[in-house]
Amino acid sequence: MNLKKLVAAVGCASIALIAAQNVQAAGKVEVLHWWTSGGEAKALNVLKDDLQKKGITWEDMPVAGGGGEAAMTVLRARVASGNPPTAAQMLGFDIQDWGAQGVVANLNDVAKEENWDNVIPAAIQRFSKYDGKWIAAPVNVHSTNWVWANKKIFDELGLTPPTDFDGMVKALDKIKAAGYVPLAHGGQAWQDATLFDSVVMTTGGPEFYQKALIDLDQDALKSDTMKQVFERMRILRSYVDDNFSGRDWNLASAMVIDGKAGMQIMGDWAKGEFLNAGKKPNEDFLCFRFPGTQGTVTFNSDQFVMFKVGDDRAEAQKELAKAILSPTFQSAFNVVKGSVPARTDVSDAAFDACGKKGMADLKEAADKGTLLGSMAHGHAAPAAVKNAMYDVITAHFNSDMSAEEAVKQLAGAVAGAQ
Repeated sequence: MNLKKLVAAVGCASIALIAAQNVQAAGKVEVLHWWTSGGEAKALNVLKDDLQKKGITWEDMPVAGGGGEAAMTVLRARVASGNPPTAAQMLGFDIQDWGAQGVVANLNDVAKEENWDNVIPAAIQRFSKYDGKWIAAPVNVHSTNWVWANKKIFDELGLTPPTDFDGMVKALDKIKAAGYVPLAHGGQAWQDATLFDSVVMTTGGPEFYQKALIDLDQDALKSDTMKQVFERMRILRSYVDDNFSGRDWNLASAMVIDGKAGMQIMGDWAKGEFLNAGKKPNEDFLCFRFPGTQGTVTFNSDQFVMFKVGDDRAEAQKELAKAILSPTFQSAFNVVKGSVPARTDVSDAAFDACGKKGMADLKEAADKGTLLGSMAHGHAAPAAVKNAMYDVITAHFNSDMSAEEAVKQLAGAVAGAQ
């Protein structure tokens, strides 16, 4: 081969190599997440398999220990080095904070093509979008105003799910008189705040919840209604056993599962504990909305935020976003996770009785405008405000602080944190 032909051959080979590298780069997504448990990992495999069929390789960036600061520390380092992942799992106001930094992708073209605006509730979109642009793909909706009850205890005592707070108290009294722990609870600030969310909703209704916990209206925070909220929190405190302090939420679930306690107030992730123990909804356990909150849903939503990537990775990123919100994945993942799809048009055929109820409740609340972010789980107010509320709520729950003093402290803490 003469020199010209050799140069030409080398040139063609180089071009072919570069093209192959570009195809390989275009066919890979790198995803930071904290879903490492057996069920969650299994559900994510549905997404990986879907992408693999399209020639896209999934590269895991799991962060041990769950979400929160550990994941954000890893993410900040990657973004600062100019090498962001394709997507990162995120919650609530963290999404908005990253949106403000100008490092996220614009998914509007995908959203339009896939009709996201019409199938994802506006309350979820509030976190998925920044400055009018879709920047994240929601995976699920967890709702927090659930009660999980031991059906055997309910049947033994002739109880049915109560529909208002007074009915709840009567049921708790019957359970206590029969020698069971009425309310399984873990004494951790976020668990106290989870109770608080539901008590605010049942006491003041969705408009008051919006004003007090989302709008942070000082008149609402200082109101007689808020005083009644704290009085009701004190009532609930009287039904918790003496060993509740520091108890993890799943251990409280186990008390209900094992027939030691009548009820637990917890988000729908608790259902996984019952299912893992071989229990079936409506046979072994009951799931119902916190009494007086029927027709409303307090939520948090896991989402994958998409970061700005090079043109060579943009197509794979779009396919990832489409796959996350495909009805197939939304169903497969949420059946395992205990949550419900972020889309309201997904079939409920694969879901159990509690899942079907959760999906119907979500659609109803979205239609009525009563789908509201959970304060306890970072979807009502920014972290500084949430943490300030935590401090007051848990201090009141664990002391003899009066309702009047708690109201005063709550209003002051919120004002100081803004």
